[in-house]
Amino acid sequence: MAGSLNKVMLIGNLGADPEVRRFEDGNALARISVATSETYTNKEGHKITNTEWHIVVFRRGLADIVEKYLKKGDKVFVEGRLKTRKWEEAGQPRYTTEVHADNMTMLSPKKDDGNQNVSSQSYSNTSENNPKSDTFANEPNHDTDDDDLPF
Repeated sequence: MAGSLNKVMLIGNLGADPEVRRFEDGNALARISVATSETYTNKEGHKITNTEWHIVVFRRGLADIVEKYLKKGDKVFVEGRLKTRKWEEAGQPRYTTEVHADNMTMLSPKKDDGNQNVSSQSYSNTSENNPKSDTFANEPNHDTDDDDLPF
């Protein structure tokens, strides 16, 4: 098979409100932590729950939507790709693996300011779902490895 695939799909709940950074060029970057849980019964009959935490990064129009609509506890479906970043802290190399989101669907019922239901709405950084995406095509990519902020 030629080529490769880097694809992640998660359904989980936000562990905190989104962290959003804005850049001078108007672009935004939002980070959320998403908890996914697996529950099973062990040999002794005890119910065991394992929770994994995932850092999800949203850029451009998706970051704006995340900032506006998502809050701690909300359930989301995220599609994206894995990216590992490296930086140094106190002379020691540090690494983090993040999910860089391409699509997001809000799964928690939510009302916006106009009292319209915005739950189960899907968003992406494509022109089909995000009319502002064309304006971002020629803007600088803030997806650089020299970002030494570990959040």
